[in-house]
Amino acid sequence: MSRGTIFGFIGGWFLVLMSMRLATDNFGLFADISSAVLVLGGSYVTMFICFEAKDVIGATKEILRLFKPHKDSERSYKNEVGRFVQWAYVTQKNGLQGLENEALTSVGNDDPFLRYGIELVISGYTGNEVRDILKEASFSEYQRIGKLTEVAKQLGANTPAFGMAGTLIGLIVMLGNMSGDPGAIGMGMAVALITTFYGILAARLIYLPAYSKMSEHADDTLFRNLLITESLVLLAERKSPRYIQDRLNAYLDPSQHFLIDRDMQR
Repeated sequence: MSRGTIFGFIGGWFLVLMSMRLATDNFGLFADISSAVLVLGGSYVTMFICFEAKDVIGATKEILRLFKPHKDSERSYKNEVGRFVQWAYVTQKNGLQGLENEALTSVGNDDPFLRYGIELVISGYTGNEVRDILKEASFSEYQRIGKLTEVAKQLGANTPAFGMAGTLIGLIVMLGNMSGDPGAIGMGMAVALITTFYGILAARLIYLPAYSKMSEHADDTLFRNLLITESLVLLAERKSPRYIQDRLNAYLDPSQHFLIDRDMQR
């Protein structure tokens, strides 16, 4: 589980509930099914108008996955560099056949981009050809992920708007009944404001944080894919292990640098 995401989600809702508890003992004042249906349902209906259904469904799945650690955010790039340095030694000693035996057996199907890149290298493509193909694959994946993040962003923008729409509906109903019991006006006003309350909470505690986290994950994936691209280009060009080490370390924070003399297991 992603501890940071869980902590933020629980902490945010705890603060809201605590504020409500300090304000009143009657939690029922904050419950209104029709308001929740309008805010959440209306926002999703709009998404199906704006985007393809598969993108809306995919974005919803990604939002739910935010409670799990993201694979590209949790990786050690120092270990990534070390792996490519090790493969450089293998290639230097046994050629592309050795790289195929070493790399494809150690890379599972859960890392399709890396596996695809290795297959390009062992197929004999030049470094420039590997770079062109993998860069296109990297940015195509980034674009696909970007569609899903845009859905989350638009949900964050639309929920407050539907909250305001619900408030206007409530005010219209309340004003239409002003000739009745004046004591009901205050309660009617409270109900009218609940939809705006729901819209703000949905936007600020669910959809906009999800959009930011999904964007961060997309950037992490793009960075790793570009690092892999450069690594495989260097392997295709048969660069020396030490050159690969120094070239790839340029992508990393100095505290994460991989050093052959210190970190290489002989």
